Amino acid sequence: MVTLYIANKNYSSWSLRPWILLTELGIPFEEKLTPFQHGTSTNWTTFRAFCPTGKVPCLHDGDTTVWDSLSIAEYVAEQHPTAWPADKQARAWARSAAAEMHSGFEALRSTCPMNCGIRLQLSTVPPALARDLARLQELWHEGLKRFGGPYLAGNAFTAVDAFYAPVVFRIQSYGLNVDATAQAYVQRMLALPSMQRWYAAALKEVWRDTDHEKDTLRSGTLLEDLRAS
Repeated sequence: MVTLYIANKNYSSWSLRPWILLTELGIPFEEKLTPFQHGTSTNWTTFRAFCPTGKVPCLHDGDTTVWDSLSIAEYVAEQHPTAWPADKQARAWARSAAAEMHSGFEALRSTCPMNCGIRLQLSTVPPALARDLARLQELWHEGLKRFGGPYLAGNAFTAVDAFYAPVVFRIQSYGLNVDATAQAYVQRMLALPSMQRWYAAALKEVWRDTDHEKDTLRSGTLLEDLRAS
């Protein structure tokens, strides 16, 4: 059985990606959660115990160590081909869309850091965030229309959906304005038992990371905090 090292479910968007992919594919794994600690250097030292980069997520499969969410997805796909769509065109699109999420959408990441348990009203929608949201909806529309849905690359959950799962929580937390097609996909994803499991666990976490909290609150007004105190 593989072991997946992750950090706080409330904050760690990168950890969610391989976690939900393994869960949705029905691949057994052992979860090991190490919470963020205050200070980047402290986190690096702690996470170095299981990951050479000092970051999460990290997958251990016997003597093999795989780090970075995209690398983990590809490693999983080597043994479980359903991680990506079977159709060649859908697979190419899904890989491109996942890579775009992996390396892009900087304004969405910085303005709306993942914080599952809060509801926050943005003070403003900066032009860069508006562009990211427009591109996000364009991308989702393309995948859903081209490959028939209900998931981004066809009728089955694949790695591209895993890569956009953190965005789904961001849309919920920050009340981001997306059109009906995108909102329907958000609701479909939120209804997945795997997403509900992650969300429920995130709400139960009592850890608070000062840096993550500051990054969240600088974007607007906190309306509600649903997390355990």
